[in-house]
Amino acid sequence: MARKVELQPYHHFSRAEWGRLRADEPMTLAADDIRRLRALTDPISFEEAEEIYLPLSRLISLYVEATQQLHNVSTRFLGADGRRVPFIIGIAGSVAVGKSTTSRILRALLQRWPSSPKVDLVTTDGFLFPNAVLEERGLMDRKGFPESYDRARFVGFLADMKSGKPNVAVPVYSHLVYDVVPGEQLIVDRPDILIVEGLNILQPGELPKSGKPILFASDFLDFSIYIDAEMDDLRVWFMERFRRLRETAFADPKSFFHRFSEMSLEEAEKFGLWAWEAINVPNLVENVLPTRGRADLILTKGPAHTIDRVDLRKV
Repeated sequence: MARKVELQPYHHFSRAEWGRLRADEPMTLAADDIRRLRALTDPISFEEAEEIYLPLSRLISLYVEATQQLHNVSTRFLGADGRRVPFIIGIAGSVAVGKSTTSRILRALLQRWPSSPKVDLVTTDGFLFPNAVLEERGLMDRKGFPESYDRARFVGFLADMKSGKPNVAVPVYSHLVYDVVPGEQLIVDRPDILIVEGLNILQPGELPKSGKPILFASDFLDFSIYIDAEMDDLRVWFMERFRRLRETAFADPKSFFHRFSEMSLEEAEKFGLWAWEAINVPNLVENVLPTRGRADLILTKGPAHTIDRVDLRKV
């Protein structure tokens, strides 16, 4: 009988195995930097940054170098002007998994390469439709689902980046007012590396039956990272963050969620659990989690919110 061969698309590493891949790469961040960069309830330590993100920074430097060489060959073949375009890194994963911390720490490490590259960070929150549009379309309870984003504008932004266009405007989202800020923009001007963080950036979308070429956000990514964790752990982290926000940001009278700081703890907890079960879980199961297998790198967290395993796609 023919032996069944199981194909494994990833190399698998324990934390210790991955940490050894830093080789002799020096750590350029201090413990104070890590404390400053981590999110509200993400307990990342200096040791984890050194063992996980330092080897990742080294790997990305090799990818950037190889991509630049390919770009030079392509432009020489086409006789193009060879203008600089950014290496784009996408970071995806569930709400409360730690995407923001990963993005900020990775950006800080990349900025401190000897060549001092310009590294910009953009979140997809700015590409959400304004609340007025979401309310009009009955989507306020589906905020964060693919249909709540202006996907055409987001793809247009990435296309502008990859064409080397200068001074590209990005909408600004305020978590305080829970909405896109009218008239406020972030200008992204030809970075060497662009980090894009968001829930759904790895989604391919549906292909037209006509076979007509169509572009998705994931088509513009040079390297993609998915941060993974068990559902039960994500729920715990989401509720921990909700409680901390209730005591801090929600206490601001200008906060969209100010009413939760004035509720009883029992009432607030009930709402937090509803938001997790009714909004975040369906979005995770239907839209976010299915994209995990498309990532170049998967960082898997254990119950302690620390990365225990790294999976790197085989080339």
